[in-house]
Amino acid sequence: QVQLVESGGGLVQAGGSLRLSCAASGSAFSINAMRWYRQALGKQRELVATITSAGSTNYAESVKGRFTISRDNAKNTVYLQMNSLKPEDTAVYYCNAAVYYTRTSLYTTVWGQGTQVTVSA
Repeated sequence: QVQLVESGGGLVQAGGSLRLSCAASGSAFSINAMRWYRQALGKQRELVATITSAGSTNYAESVKGRFTISRDNAKNTVYLQMNSLKPEDTAVYYCNAAVYYTRTSLYTTVWGQGTQVTVSA
């Protein structure tokens, strides 16, 4: 079974930067799209950024020009570079992967455990 482990969250001042990482581990799998979501306290989880296996990207309007999603397919890892952070970016950030299990030909969605990002004013 594939597991996603996130890292890189923390506390940063407004205008600062953080880089999140999410590494997938397991056996006999491949990953299609990978995504970052976030959920602020008291709010619904929202999609932040998507990257396909071919490297195409898409962003929420609120983060365009500030966040960059990238991936290293050899390492089964996705990154989220967050620049010019704002207090409203404060949330738990979750990694999400569309996984294909090659032995069973099954598709599933896997979530990471989340990492807290706090941006102080």
